[in-house]
Amino acid sequence: MTRSAIATDGAPAAIGPYSQGVRVGNLIFTAGQIPLDPSTQQVVHGGVTEQATRVLENIKAILEEAGSSLDRVVKATVFLKDMNDFAAMNAVYDQYLGRDGDEPPARTTVEVSRLPKNVLLEIEVIAEV
Repeated sequence: MTRSAIATDGAPAAIGPYSQGVRVGNLIFTAGQIPLDPSTQQVVHGGVTEQATRVLENIKAILEEAGSSLDRVVKATVFLKDMNDFAAMNAVYDQYLGRDGDEPPARTTVEVSRLPKNVLLEIEVIAEV
């Protein structure tokens, strides 16, 4: 099975030895995305709502570069700095991945002690092409 890296200017550049995403067969695996503005590589201002929106826009750009979309996500993992932000994160997540009752992706959400650049959340997904 062949593996190919995915790279787009629509999401933050990788800041280490990893790819924004990788396609293997008919699956795309994104790297964990934090709320960095791709044009400045800086953390977006605001709370979890603004940060979740930026993260999901970054993921959307990676998936589209790979020929997929948010509608094709089958699994998401959400890392929250504070589980008290779950409801606000979930409201944004629902706008992007809720699918109006039509089989949303599987999801794991966990609280973590710290994230890169002290952001409030990080999300990674697996999607079909």
